[in-house]
Amino acid sequence: MSEAIFNLDASVRSDLGKGASRRLRREDKLPGIIYGGEEAPVSITLAHNKVFQASEFEAFYSHVLTLNVDGKAVEVLVKDMQRHPYKPKIMHIDFQRVIAGQAVHTNVPVHFINEESSAAVKAGGVAEHHLTEIEVTCQPKDLPEFIEVDMAGVEMGQTLHLSDLTLPAGVASVELAKNDEAHDLAVVTVKPAKGAAAEDSEEEATEE
Repeated sequence: MSEAIFNLDASVRSDLGKGASRRLRREDKLPGIIYGGEEAPVSITLAHNKVFQASEFEAFYSHVLTLNVDGKAVEVLVKDMQRHPYKPKIMHIDFQRVIAGQAVHTNVPVHFINEESSAAVKAGGVAEHHLTEIEVTCQPKDLPEFIEVDMAGVEMGQTLHLSDLTLPAGVASVELAKNDEAHDLAVVTVKPAKGAAAEDSEEEATEE
């Protein structure tokens, strides 16, 4: 994957307000903001097409990015992105500063592996994904691009919860840290196909 998606050029902007933002968008530029840490928030401008291309990659949302703000490198995470309701256009983007030595809180996407080859799915089971991302906390250097959920040993009718996952070293689940069973969220369940369940019920009724 090209490192270009993790490095973006930006400029500090002083012309603020809705009118200024509209002018920037007409010029194919993207208004944004950097906040967090002990420094004051900074309004910035980026090239829309560069950010839009980068946003097509999943890793863009869970990777520590480098913004070159008027020549100064700033490490950040994407915290919010506003898109046009129907046009392929980003309207505004928020970045949070990443401070070395300080833990970050962010959402990391989930990748389900060995799903098609699992015995339960081969037997007609359907994997129902309850989560597509997991909120984690970790040091910036330990931030994973995604978290793998291995479906190989999941049985029919079984549900995997957050506590069943093996997270990368140095990474902790924000929900599990609350030490409450209610926060041990379901991640995936393998259920019998609806048609198969109906057939089983009909067979039981016939036998009776």
